[in-house]
Amino acid sequence: MLSKPGTNNLMQKAIVSVTNDLTTDQRVHRTCIALGKAGYDVMLVGRLRKNSLPLATRAYNMHRMRLSFDKGPLFYANYNLRLFFLLMGRQTDLIVSNDLDTLAGCFTALRWKSFFGRKVSLLHDCHEYFRGVPELIGRKLTTRIWKAIEDYIFPKLKAVIAVNQSIARLYEQEYSLPVTVIRNVPFRRGAMHAADKAKFGIEPGEKVILYQGAVNVDRGLEEAIQAMKFLRTDAKLVIAGTGDVIEKIKKFAAEQNVKGKVIFLGQVPFQDLHAITLIADLGLSIEKDVSLNYHYALPNKFMDYIQAEVPVLTSPFPEMKAIVDKYFIGETIENHEPRYLAGRLDAMLMNTERLELYRQNLRRAADDLCWENEEKTLMGVLENLKAN
Repeated sequence: MLSKPGTNNLMQKAIVSVTNDLTTDQRVHRTCIALGKAGYDVMLVGRLRKNSLPLATRAYNMHRMRLSFDKGPLFYANYNLRLFFLLMGRQTDLIVSNDLDTLAGCFTALRWKSFFGRKVSLLHDCHEYFRGVPELIGRKLTTRIWKAIEDYIFPKLKAVIAVNQSIARLYEQEYSLPVTVIRNVPFRRGAMHAADKAKFGIEPGEKVILYQGAVNVDRGLEEAIQAMKFLRTDAKLVIAGTGDVIEKIKKFAAEQNVKGKVIFLGQVPFQDLHAITLIADLGLSIEKDVSLNYHYALPNKFMDYIQAEVPVLTSPFPEMKAIVDKYFIGETIENHEPRYLAGRLDAMLMNTERLELYRQNLRRAADDLCWENEEKTLMGVLENLKAN
């Protein structure tokens, strides 16, 4: 699938790669917009899945590959092989790889293009500490394979960026290379209308507890669902997103006797997500401390809550806690026990004065933590790549 809003053959060209279906990835969208501002004709490459939503027209080209496999080792091999041939078949001045699962195809294409005398740069963006994702816990062989790929390629990279200081520090210590921090923050939002609560079955006066983003393992969703059984506040838990365990979570909710208290919105295009976030009274980011990737995360949803000026309840992980404490925009949890979570949720939702103070502080946080500020750093990285 390819959409072309119009290109200029005299512009330098950039190809950006991800393994998702391009529907919800806000960081990559912002990167593509920045590349366009820096003078690149941009193509974003991902994959087309059976349940992928149609893509709205954007200010850059998009191409989604149909693959023979949907997950597992064969998917990654298939994706990177297809990506390699796509990159080799197209003229490009800059390749942007996002996370380790796209790096092999991008780096191999870079080497071959350089062998044939074509001047191409590679920018690698670490959205997470890839080998620290929960899905790799206990999978020693798979982890060793990813580490072998990383060990071979990372020392040869000339431009690497990461979403926060903790992840940058891990890669700098492991591979002795400089990593530039460009935080995963949204554009500064102007005045927008919130979505209609009634559209989602939320009654007037009901509070909204929102979880948005990937529905993957150890996100604290099971405990949040159980907490709704003990909540005294008239509220609904809204889960906006999909992921590896979405069907398991839906089944769990059905078994917990919380009918009417939990709403699943499914996959939401990022263009529509902010309006939904605006209806929330409280935003959740309560991942469990099961991996380095979670421990050092600065999740999309956490930053989206800030831009929507929604008070937060988060895990006490260093990147999120530092922001919560600095701006005083919410609270952190001590554990995931459902009755405890219900108590924390009630205490926040019932304290209207404290919530209003959080919202006032969120305005200052939103001004500071916006893409317009981070984009300046990315532009500097791009200027250096062009110069070299």
